[in-house]
Amino acid sequence: MQPAYLNLPPMYRTASLTTVFICFLLSTSVNGQFLMDMVDTSKDVGRGLLSIYKKFDHIRIGGYMQPQYQVVSQEGARTYSGGDFPPHSNNRFMLRRGRIRFEYARFNRNDKPSVQFVFQFDGTERGVFIRDFWGRVFENKWELFAFTTGMFARPFGYEVNLSSSDRESPERGRMSQTLMRTERDLGAMVSFEPRNSKDFLHYLKWDAGFFNGQGLNALTDFDSFKDFISKVGVKPFPIAKNVWLSSAISYFNGGFRQNNQYQYKTTEVGVVPVFILDSAESKIGTKAPRKYGGADAQLKIKSNWGFTELRAEYWRGTQTASFLFSETPTLLLLTNEPYYVRQFNGAFIYLLQNIVNLHHQLGVKLDWYDPNTDVKGKQIVQDNHFGPADIKYITLGFGYLYYINDNLKLTLWYEDVKNEKTSLPGFTEDLKDNVFTCRLQFRF
Repeated sequence: MQPAYLNLPPMYRTASLTTVFICFLLSTSVNGQFLMDMVDTSKDVGRGLLSIYKKFDHIRIGGYMQPQYQVVSQEGARTYSGGDFPPHSNNRFMLRRGRIRFEYARFNRNDKPSVQFVFQFDGTERGVFIRDFWGRVFENKWELFAFTTGMFARPFGYEVNLSSSDRESPERGRMSQTLMRTERDLGAMVSFEPRNSKDFLHYLKWDAGFFNGQGLNALTDFDSFKDFISKVGVKPFPIAKNVWLSSAISYFNGGFRQNNQYQYKTTEVGVVPVFILDSAESKIGTKAPRKYGGADAQLKIKSNWGFTELRAEYWRGTQTASFLFSETPTLLLLTNEPYYVRQFNGAFIYLLQNIVNLHHQLGVKLDWYDPNTDVKGKQIVQDNHFGPADIKYITLGFGYLYYINDNLKLTLWYEDVKNEKTSLPGFTEDLKDNVFTCRLQFRF
């Protein structure tokens, strides 16, 4: 006797088989859910398009695309909202990100993870680039440790590790983009994260690793120095009914080779801050410092409309860079190009509120980045060797997000950007660089 489905017309028979196959895929999602709960650079919890199960092997494929339209206050404005505008344009369509992620996981006979690796690519009108290429090995005797190596997100701060598909503001803050450009780096990391939910340390996570330092910005490592990065955090835990709190502290100790003897540091001459040159030849071959410290906390409250969430993150430290830019150089500076050592600080503060239901959300974000805390406003004078890389910026962003369904999100966001008024030509007044972004995100 033939199976009943063979008596169906071909089109219904195909649909029936497809339904059975999808149900089979969904039945294998328990271990996949565990993997997506692990910290990674995309946090695509339960949104993979394809899950293939073959005894102990799991493959997941997911991704997202972010086409957007932007308007800026002035043609050719320089901006951190997706890159500078062309000289004769104040509006543009662009594909901000187009990500596809492949993930493989291997579970042992006791249903515990043993190996995981991830490939992620980013494709836009500007080309195709890698984003994640890393592997992770799990320790299963005590279920406490994991080892990760490859190209992956630096374990520093909260916003750096929050996926662009989940983040409410269109872009990370100016400080994140400057000091942790592209977020990822080549290195190796050990994680302490108890996976047994009954363990009293279940809420604790500690990452520590060594990294090249240049990330995706350089084709190769150009010196022998490595960056040490560590983060200790507490995962979201209930502190009252319908109230959750999470927090972490981060530490970064790194640097790169000083290729010449010219190094500027800010010093007060009388009461006036001035960059003073130190040209001792003993500096050649030493490490130009990059040392950061950070702290972050997230408070989430459930209400009848959905959730209220407050996030706060603060960084401070020492950054070595060039005269024009405060981001880490991607190549060793020229033999006659001075190094500039600056003290910096900055912060990101979010207030998020669902309205009516979980589909609608209002957001406000304040971020500032002061690349040189030793000099302010009109003290930034060219004659004292100060330049554009010493100017403080404060950005107030706000907007509306419409979560249409699990696969579609609309973002309407406006950023009011304020810079210090200095004594530098071109920076005596606030620049016209406010940006409005309309983005539609497709996700699978």
